Amino acid sequence: MKILDKIGLIVFSDLILIISIIICLLIFGWLSPETVYDFTKAALNDPITTNVMLAISVVCILLAIKCIFFSYDKKEINGIKDGILLQNSDGKLVISKATLEELVNNVVKGFDSAQDSTSKIVLDEEKNLIVYVTLNVKENAVIKELSNNLQAKIKSAVKKTSDLEVKEVNISIKDLHAQEETTIEQ
Repeated sequence: MKILDKIGLIVFSDLILIISIIICLLIFGWLSPETVYDFTKAALNDPITTNVMLAISVVCILLAIKCIFFSYDKKEINGIKDGILLQNSDGKLVISKATLEELVNNVVKGFDSAQDSTSKIVLDEEKNLIVYVTLNVKENAVIKELSNNLQAKIKSAVKKTSDLEVKEVNISIKDLHAQEETTIEQ
């Protein structure tokens, strides 16, 4: 949501809240209609207050028009739900999460001590890319070193391939696999 949309939502939410409170006060008899009428009449008779109210009204009208007619296209948002939208002056590029997950899996396959990996790509609220990797390791693996190397390699591979910054790479070790011993018959 863009900043102007957020401001519009906040302004209109506040206006609806104020109007609702005034209506409730009028209905319960805690505020007399004459008081509201006198306040409105006095505000409209003062030229400074009238100009301020006019400016606020114009800003609210413009915000309403912007929020109603110039908001995001919902079809476009739904179309990129499973991907990441990159945009430049030449056009748009949508990279699917499955593509990035496969890239991460290929990076993990490049490490001898890692096996059977699965990955998941998540975008947080600030549109930061977070990678979750679950894998099995061989028994002789140095897990700390492996995870540091994997995190660095995944970040650089995603950056090189898609020009996306990875905020964090979270690695979960699911299991430890014994190395298969090979026997040589003579």
